[in-house]
Amino acid sequence: MIAGGGTGGHIYPALTIAKAIQQLNKNWEVEFVGTPDGLESKIIPKEGFKINFISVGKLNYSGSFLKKILTLFRLPWGFIKCLALIIEKKPVLVLGVGGYASGPFVLASSIMGVPTALWEPNAHPGLTNRILARFVRKCFIVFDDAKKNLKARSFMTVGIPVREEIEKLQSTESVPHDNFRVLVFGGSQGARAINNTVKEMILNNKWENLEFVHQTGVNDFQEVNEAYKKLNFVKAHEYLYQMDQNYIWADLVICRAGAGTVAEIAAAKKAAIFIPLPSAADDHQKKNAEALVKQNAGFMIEQKDLSAEVLYKKVLELKNNNELRKSTSQNVRSFFQPQAAQKMAEQIVNLQYENEE
Repeated sequence: MIAGGGTGGHIYPALTIAKAIQQLNKNWEVEFVGTPDGLESKIIPKEGFKINFISVGKLNYSGSFLKKILTLFRLPWGFIKCLALIIEKKPVLVLGVGGYASGPFVLASSIMGVPTALWEPNAHPGLTNRILARFVRKCFIVFDDAKKNLKARSFMTVGIPVREEIEKLQSTESVPHDNFRVLVFGGSQGARAINNTVKEMILNNKWENLEFVHQTGVNDFQEVNEAYKKLNFVKAHEYLYQMDQNYIWADLVICRAGAGTVAEIAAAKKAAIFIPLPSAADDHQKKNAEALVKQNAGFMIEQKDLSAEVLYKKVLELKNNNELRKSTSQNVRSFFQPQAAQKMAEQIVNLQYENEE
């Protein structure tokens, strides 16, 4: 059973892990545990997996104090539901991938003697995984920096499971072209702060030998697309499909710093300007970007420092410094771990065999 979710950055890797487990042994069944209000409630069933729901809420966020109090009162009932689910399903393994359902279910499983493991994709672990690490048998991490905040028995450094077509970009080299190409995106829903700044930067400056592809998300698309209507060097999109082709196209990427995005940038070997989401839990996006900057594997502009002028200067600096871009793209490769899902699946299965012994 795989517990957690909340965002696509947790859900899609979890699905990839689930499929890798089943590839090892087709007789194994994998089920998910999530919340009825989370994104997992829509995505998991469409992928052909069963999902079981427990009701838990947010504690580690800057929101209503009343909602936090109500969440505290619901926790005991949520924990009882977890215990009942474990007794009913009798899982041989439980993997927590972070998110609100992960905490109580992994904790309950550990208490009841079920082999448990965690996957932590961020350089700075969230509250849930910081607590759970003491109770599980193994922590799968992406950034070595995460060990500082996780008190676990055993660690294994793995990558983030990424789509097969993007993983293949490790062996792909960019085709020479005339113009400097910049790819901009802020996640599937877009990012208004990035959209507004990039739009202002593009409209207020003169550009020579540059092209832009700007993914805005559905909310800002009409406004941004209208602003670019007379510009032949920039294209706006609500959503980008075939991301592998967009990565191949780009010389530079401007994006957020979620763990999934970082993994794709590393797989695609691209120089990137990361603009972390300041409201991310425990500021983990900033920690992700800092881990890259420390290894000369990326660049960061905090949103509080973001302006059209600051971004313009950084884009031009990287356009004019081919050696800097090249060294950055080489350094970021070290943050990509190939076949992450397969490696995790093998280790997870081994935990079950160790338990039998």
